[in-house]
Amino acid sequence: MNTRAAFRATNNLIVDGLLIKDLFGSGLAWLEQNREQVNRLNVFPVPDGDTGTNMYLTMQSACREVENVRENHVGKMSAALAAGAIKGARGNSGVILSQIWSGVAKALKDEERLTAELLGLACQSAVDMAYRAVEKPVEGTILTVSRHMMESVIERYKTSQDLVWLLKNMVFAGRASLRKTPEMLPILKKAGVVDSGGQGLVYIFEGMLWALCGKLTEANTVAAANAAIAIPTLATPLSPAWEDALEPDDEEGYGYDVQFLMRGENLSVDAMRVALADMGGWSTLVVGDEKLIKVHVHVHDPGQPISYAIRTGAAIDDVVVENMQRQYEDYVEARKARENEVRTDVEGVAVITVAAGEGLSQTFYDLGAAYVIPGGQTMNPSTGDFLDAINALPNDEVILLPNNKNIMLAAQQAAANATGKQVRVVPSISLPHGISAMVEWANYAGSPVDEVAGGMKSALGYVQACEVTRATRDVELDSINVKQGQYIGLLNDNLVVNGDDVYDVTQRLLEKAGADKSERITVYYGDDAHDADAQLLVGHLQKRFSLQDIDVISGGQALYPFIISVE
Repeated sequence: MNTRAAFRATNNLIVDGLLIKDLFGSGLAWLEQNREQVNRLNVFPVPDGDTGTNMYLTMQSACREVENVRENHVGKMSAALAAGAIKGARGNSGVILSQIWSGVAKALKDEERLTAELLGLACQSAVDMAYRAVEKPVEGTILTVSRHMMESVIERYKTSQDLVWLLKNMVFAGRASLRKTPEMLPILKKAGVVDSGGQGLVYIFEGMLWALCGKLTEANTVAAANAAIAIPTLATPLSPAWEDALEPDDEEGYGYDVQFLMRGENLSVDAMRVALADMGGWSTLVVGDEKLIKVHVHVHDPGQPISYAIRTGAAIDDVVVENMQRQYEDYVEARKARENEVRTDVEGVAVITVAAGEGLSQTFYDLGAAYVIPGGQTMNPSTGDFLDAINALPNDEVILLPNNKNIMLAAQQAAANATGKQVRVVPSISLPHGISAMVEWANYAGSPVDEVAGGMKSALGYVQACEVTRATRDVELDSINVKQGQYIGLLNDNLVVNGDDVYDVTQRLLEKAGADKSERITVYYGDDAHDADAQLLVGHLQKRFSLQDIDVISGGQALYPFIISVE
């Protein structure tokens, strides 16, 4: 008897570990289908780490952790899922999500099966863990939505022990809470959207509900399918065994990931499954009905499943073909290059920082950083990325510089989960702040980690961080009406100016930063700009800031033509 049939045999009263695994896979599958919609809900008009993608990668990591686990014990399965979520947690939304699953795992630690009463305890634990993850919880966010969802179970599980009924109430409560988030956060109301993290959470539980009702019976296979194409995050990054572990078992390599929709009349899900099996496909997902079928399969010849679908008379669209072998080879090459950059010669307190762009990364290395994790606005490193870097260093004392608000929680979670080392987080919210902290680090050679961290934290106040980018959406924020495509200026991560001319926007931004009273202005220009562009900017700025020293450095960062430090 399969786990879902066994669940139905208990009159929807008892869930085992394997069904928990299926539910997570279904939650991941439904979030995958809707993650771009979640991404579009991001309010701030800058190209940052998208909420939907961060939550998806966090759930993907959880599912990857149990891909080959056949464990009926609910507590053990929940613990493995939570561990995977923590390692893969990206962005603030991903970290909060990982803490929700950690709370569930904590409550179910010794339990073989899940009942309504245990679900109530797990919900309370999940809310407690999620709120504790944030230093200053803000209502109208994923925290509020999660609390309302969990409270719906806590308030009802004594009335009925039917787990389908309770999960339905969770989803209904989440949707209702989500609709109220614009009333709790004025910025959401101005933008005309609901909270993106809360929406992502609702999608996850919708997928779980449909699976529990048998509507997404094979959705869990999406977790395995996507795990195979994801960029791996492995512990022990400097171990030579990792490359052997990634070698494909098939002599033909990893093959291709193929996804598409079939539309038509009298379509057959069963026939499609059989055909894909005959083609030698693996990690197969085929769900749908007579009019619409979703296909997700790995094959060595991507033309076979597509041609077969067309021969059935179906119209196909939303076609995605990805070369997983190329992804694997690119990852191996990039990882080898990255490992060579780990410095093991730093004595005392080592600093791990985050930067995007060759020039900015080199700046941190020149200042003494032991390791620079590639990442930033659109590439939020995970908790596991930080832990990998921590474990790669011989140093017993380590400081983390996240250099981005949306990376802060992942860094803090890594510090809390590091074993055998003292790890501290200096809360840098931008690259200029991180650079200022690194300059101060050099003044504390031989000092204990807390003294070094204190000095670096003080240095965050020595600099004003100015960033220029283009708006990704129309929005009214802090009385500034921004149009998509306009240049916008951020002062210490707050939107303060906008306009159509990049030089004018930059000058007004620096005026807001009080640059005329500063000693030095350092311009880091991005990968879309050239030295000539930067020199033109400097020529423009020198007319207004004639008493200040202005330096120009090629930062190489994406999306931000200019990042400027005012000291």
